[in-house]
Amino acid sequence: MKDSEIKNESREKLEIELGEQLNALISAAHALNVRAAAKFDSSLQPAAFHIVRWLYSYGPTNAATLAESTAMDRSSVSRLVKQLQSLGFVNREVSPNDGRGIVLSLTEFGQAKTIEALKEKESVYYERLSDWKDAELHIFIEMLRHFNGFNRR
Repeated sequence: MKDSEIKNESREKLEIELGEQLNALISAAHALNVRAAAKFDSSLQPAAFHIVRWLYSYGPTNAATLAESTAMDRSSVSRLVKQLQSLGFVNREVSPNDGRGIVLSLTEFGQAKTIEALKEKESVYYERLSDWKDAELHIFIEMLRHFNGFNRR
């Protein structure tokens, strides 16, 4: 698109188009997350995979932090963690820092299954980017970083 064409579009129209593209991205990402969750274990709700992904990305934590970080209520986290533990994906251990607290973490089996599920999701994104030039990818990353408020290095 030429600069003259961009200047002729109203800011409101541009913001609407941005909203449409963000909604498409969110919807596609959600669909991929559901697919990855099913690949991880089809007997679990996708919310359980959300917990698994959080533990995979950020490491061991307690249930309160997990609930807050995943925007789930504590009872849901507790129920899902029990399921994940019974299937061998999650460990519950007494906190080494506080003998009263419980720390949740992924088992080796849980980590391996997570990696397997995430590879399928990643392959979709890599396929979409496969014909992009490195410079285009760099610009896209920088723009997303700026949009997400991470514009500091």
